[in-house]
Amino acid sequence: MTKPSLPQGTRDFGPDVVRKRNYILNTIKHVFELYGFQPLETPAMENLDTLMGKYGEEGDKLIFKIFNNGLDNPEKHKQAKEDFEKVLQGKNSKGITERALKYDLTIPFARYVAMNHNQLTFPFKRYQIQPVWRADRPQKGRYREFYQCDADVVGSNSLLNEVELALIYHEVFTQLGIKNYELKINHRKILSALAKLCGGAEKMNEIAIIIDKLDKIGLEKVKDELKQKGFTKEQLSTIEKYLSISGSNEEKLIKLNELIGSTESGKKGIDEMNFLHSQLTIHHSPFIIDLTLARGLNYYTGIIFETKAPADVKIGSIGGGGRYDDLTGLFGVPDIPGVGISFGVDRIYDVMEELNLFPSDVHVGTQVLFFNLGEKESKNAFALMQQLRNANIRCELYHEQVKFDKQFKYAEKKNIPFVVIIGSKEMEEKTCTLKTLLQGVQQTIPQQELINFKF
Repeated sequence: MTKPSLPQGTRDFGPDVVRKRNYILNTIKHVFELYGFQPLETPAMENLDTLMGKYGEEGDKLIFKIFNNGLDNPEKHKQAKEDFEKVLQGKNSKGITERALKYDLTIPFARYVAMNHNQLTFPFKRYQIQPVWRADRPQKGRYREFYQCDADVVGSNSLLNEVELALIYHEVFTQLGIKNYELKINHRKILSALAKLCGGAEKMNEIAIIIDKLDKIGLEKVKDELKQKGFTKEQLSTIEKYLSISGSNEEKLIKLNELIGSTESGKKGIDEMNFLHSQLTIHHSPFIIDLTLARGLNYYTGIIFETKAPADVKIGSIGGGGRYDDLTGLFGVPDIPGVGISFGVDRIYDVMEELNLFPSDVHVGTQVLFFNLGEKESKNAFALMQQLRNANIRCELYHEQVKFDKQFKYAEKKNIPFVVIIGSKEMEEKTCTLKTLLQGVQQTIPQQELINFKF
């Protein structure tokens, strides 16, 4: 008999975990709705052509491809083998795979907007909470199947959208009790200006991918990787000056202006960062200008975000996003600007678990357990229970008549705070015994008053 197991990098979620996850998701949804975002869902799988080439070379390697149906047909075996060899060589072959599990929620959203732009009211603000899949190496805080929570605005160039998205991060983390998180902000036009000073705008992605590793590998190894890519000594010196900019947010912007402000893209990026800085300062929303932040996804064109867990929790990024003005152009619908952010729910869960931030009542499902003392008594209890349910009080009747001890243990294990006992004496007197388990307090009240009790 095969021992049951899970695919690596995936997890089951029991009731306690689901309740905690729902606490996070409901908090995020509430804030999204406060800011005028609407819900959207897209399929688990997309056409392979929709996804490939949108995440950079490294991202493309992590896309889970799905085999076509019908590969068990003997007549297709030879062709299937040839097609599979192409896949192993890194080539696409529609003969064996035409679909893939979605890698993130942004590209499917862009595809949705491209397909429905004539029916949408712009600016279109949507949020989306669904699982995504990546063929990554599983480790702490990194899974192959995980949920993302995205909020995006398309059809608007206004930087007020970036301001609101930064405020959404602050509001969500404040409500969840996550203090000392870091919101890091940079601008792709600033990176573009740096690339122009170092040989041409086409080098931006090379520079972005390498300097994004600065925290992990250090400056010397970053310089080594840049040397291997053919950057000259003078260009390396410019990049080193850029990476050495430090101080307060205001000081960073001043030094940045001295280095790249003479370029058109540099001036544009700095002006937009100054606007964001002034607005977030007014609204007391903390952030850090991090010039090493690159977010190595090809589609970002403007301000970029990354949120990091508190330093005492070794989890890293718990969210990110940015502006992607030409994303729908990938699907033949140009000139629809967009900006969005994402929450990493699984990592946020791990942060809250490690810091013990979940409220004590998050596990409470059933509020009241009615004891089963026999056939007549349970009928009486069931009628009362239905009255409570109609008043939105969550309750259940123990499924069989057993000793009190067993029924009490059931309530304790399920974190049910209240127990109602109706025996023959209570039926005669039309009363019930109500016990509050946590405090060990017991009282007798009329059955008709039970519905008014503050559970």
